[in-house]
Amino acid sequence: MKARSFSTDIASTTPHRSTRPSPGDAAVRSGKGVKVVKSVTINRQPQELYAFWRNFENLPRVMKHIASVQCLDDNRSHWKARRSDERFVEWDAEVINERENELIAWESLEGSDVRQAGTVRFTAAPGDLGTEVKLTIEYEVPGGFFTNALAKLLKRSPEQQIQEDLRHFKQLMETDEIPTTVGQSAARAEDKTEKYEESK
Repeated sequence: MKARSFSTDIASTTPHRSTRPSPGDAAVRSGKGVKVVKSVTINRQPQELYAFWRNFENLPRVMKHIASVQCLDDNRSHWKARRSDERFVEWDAEVINERENELIAWESLEGSDVRQAGTVRFTAAPGDLGTEVKLTIEYEVPGGFFTNALAKLLKRSPEQQIQEDLRHFKQLMETDEIPTTVGQSAARAEDKTEKYEESK
């Protein structure tokens, strides 16, 4: 197995649970990817948001470019993203650092179509105003001209996509639904909502 070079931008701390000796945050090969950092404040408690996110099979509900996530075990999952109506890209990811109700960090495994790594942090907002959710994601699409390939995959810039994902997450957790637009035209748009039922 070839050695991999990683970039780490956030100081490591002792994890609540870690599957690897190195706790690294969002990382792909140094200088080879695009990094996006976005945050949002959500009027829910950190433990509620952490519990939703930690079940990765929930994430296609807020990340609309993700077709499905299958949890393979407690730390590994299989992701499928829409590339077009009939084509997908897929990768396996593994949790590499975790603190319950505070942080989850993951990265794609070797052999994936897309190298992707991320960290999501849940921090109580000042003044009892809910929770600040900070999402850091790095992407790398092999084969050159990576930014164009990634934009084609996401159907928008990575910054726009991550911001929209967090907005959906906020809407779902605060209102139990995500407004979506169906059959949009210049004159009118028909809205529908997706209900959120908390997993038991």
